[in-house]
Amino acid sequence: MKPFKPRETLTEQVAQHIENLIAFGQLRSGERIYESAMAKQLDVSHGSVREGLLLLEKRHLVRNVPRKGAFVTALDSFFVRSLYEVLELYLCHTGRRLARLWQPEDMEKLESLYARMDECYKRGDLLAFLDLGIEYTQASLAYADNYFILEAIKDLWPSARRCAFLAFQHANQRVLEDNLAHMRESIEAIKARDEGLLVEIMRRYANQQCEQVLSYIGDDQPRSDVAN
Repeated sequence: MKPFKPRETLTEQVAQHIENLIAFGQLRSGERIYESAMAKQLDVSHGSVREGLLLLEKRHLVRNVPRKGAFVTALDSFFVRSLYEVLELYLCHTGRRLARLWQPEDMEKLESLYARMDECYKRGDLLAFLDLGIEYTQASLAYADNYFILEAIKDLWPSARRCAFLAFQHANQRVLEDNLAHMRESIEAIKARDEGLLVEIMRRYANQQCEQVLSYIGDDQPRSDVAN
């Protein structure tokens, strides 16, 4: 018997649509999201949009401000630095476990993802390159073996995707080559089961990504708060 897989709810579909609008910059940092306009655009009820926005607030993409409405979370330097500091901690933890415990099928998956990313780079398919890079990073999470880390990363991942798209949108050839080099280095460290080297690579990569995003939003941008 096949396992039961419930269909994605309408709320989740609405949330995913708005998440993509935010991730790809169609809804900008700090912009208000009007429930009525969004409900009309998607041909759904106000309630479905409201529930979707509550879900996105949990994922740190939206702020619901009493008596003011819903706003896209401001992508400022405080937010970006906070995001990458936490991601670095979680990914280094899971990376250590991956280096110790990986199986042959894990290495096959990582090598396949790397090869596909290289092909995307060669043909200039930026979005596919980005999605594969995210999938590559997620592959290590199978070894987290920690409920709270997995739940936290699930909620942080949409913001990481949003930042990654911003960085890749402005990326030149050198940035893409650096990303491929990072993937190759990390694969070799995993093969060698070298936890220390893998952690060093991940920290360097997280800091590099953070600085790239900051350079596009303006590192001196003040913290913003739509509730003020």
